[in-house]
Amino acid sequence: MNDISYKNWASMSDKILMGTIGKFVQHHRLNQNKSQNDVAKAAGISRSTLSLLERGEKISLSSLMQVLRVLDLLHIMDVFRISNEISPIEYAKLQKNKRQRARNKDENSNSNEDLGW
Repeated sequence: MNDISYKNWASMSDKILMGTIGKFVQHHRLNQNKSQNDVAKAAGISRSTLSLLERGEKISLSSLMQVLRVLDLLHIMDVFRISNEISPIEYAKLQKNKRQRARNKDENSNSNEDLGW
């Protein structure tokens, strides 16, 4: 998209981050051959709001979500999905308690039982 290195998002200013989001939206809008008017109308926002977004200016989060929905880009929300992860220490404890062998229910049983044959 552009030449900015994305290795350290935390060191970027809010203005640069918003500009990156704006360029992302504009890039995908143009790749889909949609005008600002078409996207804005479908998203239920004004064309000027979409223009602000693409320039990296402040807009509401709900407007951004509406634009992402229209451009079929909501898949980027996957990075916000919360998954339950187990810590390495808890995993090691679970592995330690894991059964290694199966054994007879009655340890005292022997082969002299009547098997009914």
